[in-house]
Amino acid sequence: MNDPTPELKCSRAGCRAAATHRIVWRNPRIHGPEREKVWLACGEHLRFLYDYLRARDFPARIDAAVGEGELE
Repeated sequence: MNDPTPELKCSRAGCRAAATHRIVWRNPRIHGPEREKVWLACGEHLRFLYDYLRARDFPARIDAAVGEGELE
């Protein structure tokens, strides 16, 4: 049968792996502290995506693993 819960994919361009973590970040030049964005990351790309944001001085944090049925 069809699974109604979509599999969450990594946000890295071209990656089709299942996401295992959430990276919560914001661009302080555009948005205040109340506006956050979320990127999903697989284990392979977690550090790459996080380092990309931090290199641009964006506040970012790695949240707990992605939960079942979560959508962002």
